[in-house]
Amino acid sequence: MKFPSEIKPVRATRAATTVLPLPETTQNFLIRKGNKSYKHQYSNIYFLRLRSLRQSVEEAALAKWKNLSGKPVMVPRVLDVINSQLCYIIGTVYLHMPLKPNVMIDIARDHSIPPPPPPTKFYSDNDSIMLEDESGRIRLVGEVLKGKNIVTGIIIGVLGAETAEGDFKVVDICFPELAPQAFGEIDLEDAMDTDGDEWIGFVSGLEVGKTTSIDAQLQMLTEYLTGEEGGEDDQLSAAKISRLIIAGNSLAPGALAERIETPSYAERKARKKELDPKTFTPNPIYDLSAYLLDIARVMPIHILPGPGDPTGTMMPQQPFPRGIFGDASTRFSTFHLESNPAYINIASTSQPSCKRHILVNSGQPLDDMFKYLPTPPVTRLSVLESTLRWRHMAPTAPDTLWCHPYFVADPFVIRETPHLYVVGGQPEFGTNLITDETQIGRRIKSRIVLVPNFAKSGMLVVVNAKTLEVRCVNFAVDGMMTAEDDVISEETQPLYSQEEPKLAVPDFTMGSDTMDSQQD
Repeated sequence: MKFPSEIKPVRATRAATTVLPLPETTQNFLIRKGNKSYKHQYSNIYFLRLRSLRQSVEEAALAKWKNLSGKPVMVPRVLDVINSQLCYIIGTVYLHMPLKPNVMIDIARDHSIPPPPPPTKFYSDNDSIMLEDESGRIRLVGEVLKGKNIVTGIIIGVLGAETAEGDFKVVDICFPELAPQAFGEIDLEDAMDTDGDEWIGFVSGLEVGKTTSIDAQLQMLTEYLTGEEGGEDDQLSAAKISRLIIAGNSLAPGALAERIETPSYAERKARKKELDPKTFTPNPIYDLSAYLLDIARVMPIHILPGPGDPTGTMMPQQPFPRGIFGDASTRFSTFHLESNPAYINIASTSQPSCKRHILVNSGQPLDDMFKYLPTPPVTRLSVLESTLRWRHMAPTAPDTLWCHPYFVADPFVIRETPHLYVVGGQPEFGTNLITDETQIGRRIKSRIVLVPNFAKSGMLVVVNAKTLEVRCVNFAVDGMMTAEDDVISEETQPLYSQEEPKLAVPDFTMGSDTMDSQQD
């Protein structure tokens, strides 16, 4: 048995990737003085969205339906359809849903009675689908609609005919499909043959400041990323992680509000056990800054705000103030404060021609869209894939997802398909590789990833910048409770032999197989 003083440290060179400037065609989510106005109606966003995507849908519809025997024609305005004539129309979807929040109902209700809890799903059998443009709105009917992922705000083309009742019976649907890919066509097979690997780490939901302590998991995560934990193989694997991207909810919801309010003596007495120093931190930002400072010393960090963080709630959420994280953000130029959502372009250092276009958000758009669809059969992973084919990452904004009232352009339109599309704050891990081919024969490949809440799962997700392979590192210890439901992890195993003392240490070994299964 070797004592710690006899173990020689592993010398490994940290893998590196460089950040590339975003091209002018890529949308910037920063709200500057020129576009910071609240005088405009939200209807502008829908008109801008339709104008931006109409041509893409029209081209896709023409390619899909031009050889049909009925020779359908495109009707420019939805209210100009002719009864019983086969045609196709293009417009914006609106779902009339009785369970969806309605501000007029809230105003009219009796405020002496407590309101009912908000529903977890807006979907019901009484929903109806409308298609609208500048001329008006028409109701869509047909069995084909039941098997499609359709939410409010997407731009689609529908093939069918008007019925005697004035509805439009749909026989087929057309989406904009995948946008052209940034940096041209990629060949993952060629990337696998190159020497050297650069991985990108993704984590979400650190939730520093929870009343149930997850300090052990956070400390293990920090020590793993800095190369201070695990055996030689673990340290060599950690050295391949070139940067860390934190996708929202770094602070526990309400962690700061509890410090601002001054509870009464009775409340303090009742909460004495809950606020025990062993399970509660009175300085969540200081603690988070300390973790980030340790990591920032060895690798670049990108941090996005989330729904539980002390930032604005409207999308896009603006970056944290730089001074909030102390030395971590002021001493290191590699500490990047991102908006939510955020585009990040990186290039491999070992293979400069390998460039990746990354889109990250903290999960609010996906969480909101998921309320519009039945579960099962719809999964979160299938909805995320649909956003690429809709060419829009947050179509339910501004209907049920708060967003800034843009009046020049809709920044949530996906003009270039990202190589890597990551969403944080999800209940479970999931990933899939989306492949397609454009009309001019170019291949498109995009890796979509759902990053689970770290406070509940203890999971770090890493993606190979060259091959887009995905692996997971689970930080859990035998006998340690998770922060959410106090379930003991059964997947961890000690790294030491049976002859040595059974120390509670995490299993840092990365899985060898790429996980391409679809999960909810």
